[in-house]
Amino acid sequence: MGKVTGFMEYERLEEGYEPVPARLKNYKEFVIALSSDQAKQQGARCMDCGTPFCNNGCPVNNIIPDFNDLVYRGDWQNAITVLHSTNNFPEFTGRICPAPCEAACTLNVNDDAVGIKSIEHAIIDRAWLEGWVKPQPAAVKTGKRVAVVGSGPAGLAAAQQLARVGHEVTVFEKNDRVGGLLRYGIPDFKMEKSHIDRRVQQMEAEGVVFRTGVLVASLGEGSKVTNWAKETVGAEELKAQFDVVLLCGGAEQSRDLPVPGRDLAGIHFAMEFLPQQNKVNAGDKLKGQLRAEGKHVIVIGGGDTGSDCVGTSNRHGAKSVTQFELMPRPPEEEDRPLTWPYWPYKLRTSSSHEEGCEREFAIATKEFIGEKGKVTGVKTVRVEWQGGKMVEVPGSEQVLKADLVLLAMGFVSPVSPVLEAFGVGKDARGNAKASTEAQGAYATNIDKVFAAGDMRRGQSLVVWAIREGRQAARAVDEYLMGSSVLPR
Repeated sequence: MGKVTGFMEYERLEEGYEPVPARLKNYKEFVIALSSDQAKQQGARCMDCGTPFCNNGCPVNNIIPDFNDLVYRGDWQNAITVLHSTNNFPEFTGRICPAPCEAACTLNVNDDAVGIKSIEHAIIDRAWLEGWVKPQPAAVKTGKRVAVVGSGPAGLAAAQQLARVGHEVTVFEKNDRVGGLLRYGIPDFKMEKSHIDRRVQQMEAEGVVFRTGVLVASLGEGSKVTNWAKETVGAEELKAQFDVVLLCGGAEQSRDLPVPGRDLAGIHFAMEFLPQQNKVNAGDKLKGQLRAEGKHVIVIGGGDTGSDCVGTSNRHGAKSVTQFELMPRPPEEEDRPLTWPYWPYKLRTSSSHEEGCEREFAIATKEFIGEKGKVTGVKTVRVEWQGGKMVEVPGSEQVLKADLVLLAMGFVSPVSPVLEAFGVGKDARGNAKASTEAQGAYATNIDKVFAAGDMRRGQSLVVWAIREGRQAARAVDEYLMGSSVLPR
């Protein structure tokens, strides 16, 4: 694949970034994509390795060697055809996927992996520019009606697949715009929302109907989940109106930190903070927006959501940003012989970290300190891991100044009241219980009700959501028609 000796001749090329001072002035994307010639050179590095582990490393099983080879040969139009055969939305994954395919690349055993993600990014951007991404409406309608609850990547992928085989698909979204956590979870500087809007236009031309501002069932009393709905539809009403209901909501129940002082003002979930900025970026006026300018910000949680809080806080003009991680600092480099082709354990520094952030590892929060009902500091302690258990380091307690604390410790489950309204059984983690294999895949214990994406598997990657949405679409099609031509 590619050039036979390319992996020996060419180095890995990384996508560039605009300078930090420039990108902190706005919320626009700042990644400098590879040129056509650079992407071709990266495609040339793909090895004819016999067993392409990258295919299995990718959750949607992208046919990576094939599109690498096509880019190397300059056949961009067939490259997007190959890419779209497994991935409905490569413009999403080409921007925000952590690229497990690259970790699994055979070249990654003892060299730098092929820049698969940057090639994917280049292919889809070229496809949109050339006008190759067009609606694919079904030639024949089935007359079957499917309700998709949630317009995140799982819901969008499922809806598009089902519409293309002729079903009447309606997507319900509780917030005012389509996209789910793509829209109101991921900052615009990582993925501008015009990419979602283009796909919505394509899907509408394919027959998909979007109903925004409609909450299905309930979020429960006192819920902190983002909800800009203006009307509510009950579970029984939905089941009566549609032949199938596919639940694709996100895992939006944030993990809390119940330590003393949690009720102080100025302590918020990341998913209270991030959606507000995205809404303002879209041109809406928002009263009482959570802002970080001039504040000492502490982000609790070392993952991607925490990193997004760091980048947004810096764009607000925070006085300082500190990010806590409970686990020890990972090694700078992974142990490749030990971990390949699996996802390696190593220190990951995001573009947001590079914009300004103090990172603290092996640190736990003991208490929130406050004055007059507002948070002023965080009492912490250093921790060590002994025999798999966390042990506090004696004498390591300290208080760090904080005017705003953002809890970004992940998500525990989908919103329980939604599942309960449909009577859907849950697994031990609170997710919808449904198998992904054999007959009845993605079907819940309730007839006509299916579940996919975060709703079924819990907090996960966008690329996993797309996979589950595509597979669930096939399962729904089989349920309705007895067989399906959709890919598994």
